Amino acid sequence: MAMRVSGMYSGMDTESIIADLVAVRQKKVDDVKKAQTKHEWKQDAWKTLNSKVYKLFSGTLENLTYQSSYAKKTTKLSNPNAATVITSDNAMKSVQSLKIDTLASAGYLTGGELKKEGVEITKDTTMGELLGLADGAKSSVNVTIGGEEKTIELTADMKLSDFAGELQKLGLNANFDEATNRIFIGAAGTGEKNDFNITGDAAVLKSLGLSAEGGAKKLDGTDAKIYLNDVEFTASTNTFEINGLTITCNATTGNDAITLTTEDDTSGIYDMIKDFIKEYSELINEMDKLYNTKAKKGLEPLTDEEKEAISESEAEKIENSIKDAILKGDSTLSAVSSAMKEVMRSGFEVGGQTMYLSDFGIETLGYFESATNEKNAYYINGDADNENSTIKNKTNDLMAAISKDPTQVRDFFVKLSQSLKAKLNDLMKGTNYSSSYTVYEDKKMKEEYDDYTKKIKEEEQKLADYEDKWYKKFGAMEKAMAKMQSNMNAVSSMFGGM
Repeated sequence: MAMRVSGMYSGMDTESIIADLVAVRQKKVDDVKKAQTKHEWKQDAWKTLNSKVYKLFSGTLENLTYQSSYAKKTTKLSNPNAATVITSDNAMKSVQSLKIDTLASAGYLTGGELKKEGVEITKDTTMGELLGLADGAKSSVNVTIGGEEKTIELTADMKLSDFAGELQKLGLNANFDEATNRIFIGAAGTGEKNDFNITGDAAVLKSLGLSAEGGAKKLDGTDAKIYLNDVEFTASTNTFEINGLTITCNATTGNDAITLTTEDDTSGIYDMIKDFIKEYSELINEMDKLYNTKAKKGLEPLTDEEKEAISESEAEKIENSIKDAILKGDSTLSAVSSAMKEVMRSGFEVGGQTMYLSDFGIETLGYFESATNEKNAYYINGDADNENSTIKNKTNDLMAAISKDPTQVRDFFVKLSQSLKAKLNDLMKGTNYSSSYTVYEDKKMKEEYDDYTKKIKEEEQKLADYEDKWYKKFGAMEKAMAKMQSNMNAVSSMFGGM
């Protein structure tokens, strides 16, 4: 780099003159940087859009392609307060009777109040104090859980809190409550298999309040018992899994049976299709908006110097305007959206006839009714959630078709979804220019971004060389003028001395 010399002898503002001379070259650097910034924004826009396309592809669309997705069942109960039912897709259509005889419960022991003359009972009270154990002496209690017996050794220095901890180690819920001076013990789960019993020396159990003599009250764990179609079933919990139904009991019914009616879940099928139509329409609307948004002429990304010259809000407004129109007229975007629209407009043979979305009451709004960039969105006629009164007040042909012939609905949407998925799968195939499951040329765009980085370095080097050239020239001029000034001073001094 050339030495930066000011106009000491020439009297010229060399810094300003050189800045003006290199301004054109600086613009070349700025133009490449701005082009790279726009390219980066375009990459970001595609990344966001691609994630939405893939979400549709792998989510709601994927779900529609399987026939099993339409085999939805639901179960209605004559008394929904007594039980709840989760219905799997392989449950049988049926009408069944259910009696809930008993509910499952967990074993629980409320210990008697602990008292010992001359001893203040706290969680830190030892077995020595409570049971009269001498140092080194031991006792024990036996705990049986699910038929398996284990022994807890009691030592003189063992505290009541320690004893509760030993019970916890065996899998029980246990605590010594200082407010009531009682030991509370609960089974880890409901049912007879999780129940527990505590045995041992009668005097020890009485002193610990764990026996009837010591005031303890024990509630045994019980199994749940139901009669489904007059057949008895028992379980350690209140939940039964029987032939595709998961029945959770909430209350006993006595001798009054409740009715369980299992049938096709028309609302479940409807919601599945509705979710797809909604997600597709939101995506296609966004694509149309991105493709059609008009860019304001003359707007380019701002350099740091340009940002400093205006307010932060003005700079943000300019950048957002550019970003909003970054995919305007994009050929790849046009190809993807056109392919999706073509499938949705297509007919598919079902039961010997060609059917379209419109045959199921799924249509676009009229050209003049549709909002800008929403002319390719689909709506379900008669859907209660739609705010458009024209759509809302129509007959819900989709729900009617599901109720009348769910097989026909299934066959149509399986074919439509498989066709759309195949089209998107083809568009998302990995190539030399794009990664798998990507609808745009991400690899190529990455290479182009790197090319911009290389170009910026080249232009910046040219700018530096050009600037150095002018500094060298002005430096040489200043040097020559300095020499001439020196010579003139020498001559003047010669004449002055005569």
